[in-house]
Amino acid sequence: MENILLIVIGAVIGIAVGGLFAHFFEKSRANKIKKNTRKEALNILREANQEAEAIKRDKILQAKEKFIELKSEHEKVIIGREKKTAEAEKRIRDKESQTSQLLDQQKKITSELESKITELNSKSEYFERKNTELDKLHRKQVEQLELISGYSAEDAKKELTESLKEEARANAMSYIQETLEEAKLTAQQDAKKIVINTIQRIGVEQTVENCVSVFNLESDDVKGRIIGREGRNIRALESATGVEIIVDDTPEAIILSCFDPVRREIARLSLHSLVTDGRIHPARIEEVVKKVEKQIQQEIIEVGKRTVIDLGIHGLHPELIKIIGRMKYRSSYGQNLLQHSREVANLCGVMAAELGLDAKSAKRAGLLHDIGKVPEMESDLPHALLGMEWAEKYGEKPHICNAIGAHHDEVEMKTLIAPIVQVCDAISGARPGARRQVLDSYIQRLKDLEEVAHSFSGVQSAYAIQAGRELRVLVESDKINDAKAAELSFNITQKIQNDMTYPGQVRVTVIRETRAVNIAK
Repeated sequence: MENILLIVIGAVIGIAVGGLFAHFFEKSRANKIKKNTRKEALNILREANQEAEAIKRDKILQAKEKFIELKSEHEKVIIGREKKTAEAEKRIRDKESQTSQLLDQQKKITSELESKITELNSKSEYFERKNTELDKLHRKQVEQLELISGYSAEDAKKELTESLKEEARANAMSYIQETLEEAKLTAQQDAKKIVINTIQRIGVEQTVENCVSVFNLESDDVKGRIIGREGRNIRALESATGVEIIVDDTPEAIILSCFDPVRREIARLSLHSLVTDGRIHPARIEEVVKKVEKQIQQEIIEVGKRTVIDLGIHGLHPELIKIIGRMKYRSSYGQNLLQHSREVANLCGVMAAELGLDAKSAKRAGLLHDIGKVPEMESDLPHALLGMEWAEKYGEKPHICNAIGAHHDEVEMKTLIAPIVQVCDAISGARPGARRQVLDSYIQRLKDLEEVAHSFSGVQSAYAIQAGRELRVLVESDKINDAKAAELSFNITQKIQNDMTYPGQVRVTVIRETRAVNIAK
């Protein structure tokens, strides 16, 4: 136990002695490091001072050089300003000298002008005196001439003026007459060439519309199913389509009769659908007819679009396109209206191009000229005026509307396209076989119109023109005055309405004129 205690005491003493030795060793080492650090700091300070002195000397030298440079530039600027100031002072001195010279010259000119003004005043007074003397002499001469001739000056002037007017009027009339004769000769030849060339370039196949259609059947057994019990099916079909259905002894055929081609086409397609399906009864008939009507309306729009695209016409209102499509199912004097309008459009385009006019506008007016013939509701207006109203309503330009309204002379022609449309409409309708009419009845109707006019007193002559759509009456001016002419036109119109049967409208135009004719020998 005592040994352990001694060992512990010895260890503690050893540790204490070792700690003292370590403390002294570290202290001596720290002193050496401190001394070395101080030496390095002094060296760094010494080097920093030396670098600062060197930088200071460099900056002082640079500042001196910059100062010298700025000083030289400043001196140059001052010298330039002094030169400019000297030049400006010199210019001012020169201008002052020039101004003084100009003032002297102005004084001289002013004095000369004053002297000339006084001289002119004296001369003007002299001329005024001479003018008064001349006026007195002129009046004396005029008075002497009036005494000698027996005419006053005003009468002589009037007579001279009248003689000059008559001479100028005679020369102008002769020149106008020569120009008109020459223009007639050349215009007729040119017009014939243009019309013949146009007709030759546009060849259209003619088709004539009928008022009946024949619906072919596979066998006569189907006729009984179409008629139905006690005729109920055929009555339902006639009431739904508005078409008269004729079932007779004609083998394997049913005749559909109607003046409206659209209704006739609806009836034909409805019959085809019913016969194909086999179910034929009134309810089914109504359903099929409504379905076919929708198909026909869609087909009308498609036909209108194809027609417009084929003719190269753009920007038409959708309603006008629909109206054009309805033309396919309309006819005019037996001629298909859509084919007629297409032909007129092509003729108008060619003729306008030959005359150097706008071919696109002419073609557009030709296509739309008969749109008034396909109204959905009956109208009292002539088809030309109705078509013009529709064109105005759907945004067509004024010259197109005028051409539509004027192609039967219902309104005045205001553009060159209007007579072209009128001529092309007549060309298309006058083609051989284009329109179905009985010649004898047509000629008789024209004679009847003229005889109605001749039945009134005071009528000199009467002419039925435009296929009987207009009656022009020439009256004797000494028997019929203007008021009686209007009354005569009304009476003729009333007699035509009461005594005659005719398609469309008849315009009655009474013409009264007075002529004064003298012969120079």
